[in-house]
Amino acid sequence: MTEKISSNQNLLRTTALTVVLLGAVGSLYFMFNVGSNQKSVLLLALFTAWVLSPFVGLFVATKISNRWTVVTRSSLYLLMIVLSIGSLVAYSGALTPSGTKPAFIFLVIPFVSWLLIVIVIPIVRRWSRNRNTKT
Repeated sequence: MTEKISSNQNLLRTTALTVVLLGAVGSLYFMFNVGSNQKSVLLLALFTAWVLSPFVGLFVATKISNRWTVVTRSSLYLLMIVLSIGSLVAYSGALTPSGTKPAFIFLVIPFVSWLLIVIVIPIVRRWSRNRNTKT
C-alpha cells in the first residue's frame, strides 16, 4: 500500500513539475508576444520576473516539501497544475474581458497566484497536521 502511494505521489510530482515548467515557458511566450512593441528593457525585465515568480515559488516549495505530509504535498502538486493551466488560459486572452489592457492580466495573475499559494498551502498543512495528531 505504501509503495502504491509513493508511486502515485512520484507520478503526481513529475506531472506537476512538468506542467509548471510548461506553464512558465508558455507564460513568458504570451508576455513577450503582448510586449513585443515595448521599448523599455527594464519594464520587460520586471514583467518577466513578476510573471515567473509564482512558478519559481512553486518549484522552491517542491524542494522544501519533503518533510510535509502526503496530503500537503499532493495539494501542492495539484495547486501547481491548476495555477499553471489557469495562468496559461488567462495569458492567452481566452477569458480577458474586452477593453482590458493586456498588461493588467500580467500584473493580476501572478498576484492572485501568490495569494492562493500563501493561503492554500498553510491551511492544508495545518489541517493535515491536526488530522494526523487526532489519529
